[in-house]
Amino acid sequence: MDRKILRLRISVAATVGALVLSAAACTKGLDADDGGRELRVLIGPSRTDETASLRAAVREWSAAHGRDVTVDLAADIPRQLTRGFAAGNAPDVFALGTDHFAEYAAAGFLEPYGDALGNTGDFHPALVTTFTVDGELVCAPREFSTLALVIDATAWKRAGLTPGDYPATWDDLHRAAKRLTTGERAGLTFPPEWERIGAFMAAAGGGLVDERLRPAADTPENLRALSYAKDLLVSGAARFPSEVGAGWGGEALGTGAAAMTIEGNWVIPALREDYPDVEYAVVPLPHGPAGPATLGFTECWGIAADGRDHGAAVSLVRHLTSARQQTEFARDYGAMPSVRSAAEAWAAANPGMDAFLDGAAGAQGVPPMVGLADALPEVNARLAQLPEDDPKAVLTEVQSALEAAN
Repeated sequence: MDRKILRLRISVAATVGALVLSAAACTKGLDADDGGRELRVLIGPSRTDETASLRAAVREWSAAHGRDVTVDLAADIPRQLTRGFAAGNAPDVFALGTDHFAEYAAAGFLEPYGDALGNTGDFHPALVTTFTVDGELVCAPREFSTLALVIDATAWKRAGLTPGDYPATWDDLHRAAKRLTTGERAGLTFPPEWERIGAFMAAAGGGLVDERLRPAADTPENLRALSYAKDLLVSGAARFPSEVGAGWGGEALGTGAAAMTIEGNWVIPALREDYPDVEYAVVPLPHGPAGPATLGFTECWGIAADGRDHGAAVSLVRHLTSARQQTEFARDYGAMPSVRSAAEAWAAANPGMDAFLDGAAGAQGVPPMVGLADALPEVNARLAQLPEDDPKAVLTEVQSALEAAN
């Protein structure tokens, strides 16, 4: 048995030991007919507008189907899900991130319901890949995000640049970043983590895993990507946000500490709220040696394998992922819909942000590799050493971290 899955099963078994007595007292058999019981939905911490929009969508489904549904907020979804799986009392539907998806799927905790959904062909293919195991879509993607290049339009103009100068290639990006760099401002900023630097790896034709989801970080493609990123950093054209007194790229752009940043579409609401006077432009990430690429981030709607009403749970997810409902989510809190049929409405409601949506076609998702969540902190710690360390040595350590976790 895979070491990671064995560890997960042991962890769950330990939790079972702690909960079995109370679970026996209050949990029905899994084969019981609970067609009329209340459905439970679990989501993680979210903005008030997001939670309100989701609750409204659930209420609509509840009224149409005559079923009571509760929506609970979890401070720590993985912890609560593990306890629920252990007790045989997991929520019916739950938001599941890519970090723990692979472990839960491999351990058999998730019901693979993609074939029953009916709209799988409408999801962006990259998102489907993220949540597919052995050729089967296990859970339906929620809204998603991609990375793009966000530019301080005022700084761009003051540097004598026009929209025609927006960088299309890595060389263009380096030249523009150097031109925008001053004593007080970095030309470009991105954090020292795979969730941003990984976009260079994707554009070079690399990634963290191969097509069989085996660790594959130490490759010539990734070496080319990290060598380019290091050149940006050591030349002074790019700096990490912490080096310019910012907590993240959006803050660096908003305060004028950086003229460009690589961020996801979540940066736009933050800029509008915290830095309303900043004029910005959003353009696709420049092409690398392998062509255009970006990273995509999403969650899915999981359904517990031992749930007692899969039919109702699938029906609810079908409602939540419909084009109409995802368009309403986009209207309420800016979510980028995971279904292609809602893309046009989202683009119309979010002018100037097409680069984020257009990136969906070539986005490399977080790979569903067992153990990735455990490996990423070490991966990012090694990437933080890139300005001082040899890119090949960094990749060797990243490879080791992935192999140890997997």
